[in-house]
Amino acid sequence: MIAGVKVKQLKAISDERGRLMEMLRADDDIFIKFGQAYMTTCYPGVVKGWHYHKKQLDNFICVKGMIKLVLFDSREKSKTKGEVNEFFLGEHNTILVQIPKNVYHGFKGISETEAVIINCSTMPYNPKDPDEYRLPAHTKEIPYEWARKDR
Repeated sequence: MIAGVKVKQLKAISDERGRLMEMLRADDDIFIKFGQAYMTTCYPGVVKGWHYHKKQLDNFICVKGMIKLVLFDSREKSKTKGEVNEFFLGEHNTILVQIPKNVYHGFKGISETEAVIINCSTMPYNPKDPDEYRLPAHTKEIPYEWARKDR
């Protein structure tokens, strides 16, 4: 696993009315601080990537559908420099993935319907000075192919 990445197993509590699932709490070991929470979606087969942040950490949860979340460690002084991690998260694997600063990340919608992702980041978005550093989704700078891997 890439240094600094943390995973929290989530648990849905169900009854005849529906489900409740806590995602991130201020008393969790994984909690750092609150910046903002936002929702993004991804259509089936669409890739959203790559980017990293210098100041904030992201906490990704997929609450509808499924995504393949991919992380790449390009940090010069990291003991896991060059590593790639794949996480499959969503309705069939309810986890939170915490993404450290300076780690590239992107995701692909892998369900038959639109996926809904919640990010609880440690900093609010600043449109005048965005903390986002991007590369194209299909760049040679990151050793990863988004195609499905049939085994």
